[in-house]
Amino acid sequence: MMTGLGKLMLLIVMMTFFAVLALDVVVPAVVLSLMAASVWLVERLPDDLFSREFAPRKGRAA
Repeated sequence: MMTGLGKLMLLIVMMTFFAVLALDVVVPAVVLSLMAASVWLVERLPDDLFSREFAPRKGRAA
């Protein structure tokens, strides 16, 4: 039979395994969500969002 220390070590190993297993699912999900959000944001930006800043303004002397 296993001693108290052996059971504790087995418990720690199992907890570590399942914690890492959960991270194997969460980290790629977060990365893919950020990628999808950035694509969504870029596709919905107006085409002239940045060109207005550098275009000469009408009615003012250059």
